[in-house]
Amino acid sequence: QVQLVESGGGLVQPGGSLRLSCSASGSIFNFNVMAWYRQTLGKQRELVASLISGGIPSGGTTVYADSVKGRFTISRDNAKNTVYLQMSSLKPEDTAVYYCKAVRDRVTYWGQGTQVTVSS
Repeated sequence: QVQLVESGGGLVQPGGSLRLSCSASGSIFNFNVMAWYRQTLGKQRELVASLISGGIPSGGTTVYADSVKGRFTISRDNAKNTVYLQMSSLKPEDTAVYYCKAVRDRVTYWGQGTQVTVSS
């Protein structure tokens, strides 16, 4: 059983930056997909960024939501079993609970989420 734990959320002013971390209980090198989603009250969970590696330990394809392109970056550190989401130029509309998702062998795992609030 894989466990994902997000951290790094908090309160930040507009224009600021945050780095979210998603730590896995085991190795992440053979996950097919690792991604970040976000959700606000009353709305569906939406994809923010994904790293599609197909089980290859290094490299892969990144995909970003149009709303975060150029501001957010997804990356991974296999040695630390961690996926990151670097968020810059944050806007109030980025306020949400951010969730980490991992897929391996057609099984999907989710973290418990971390709150990000962008407000002055």
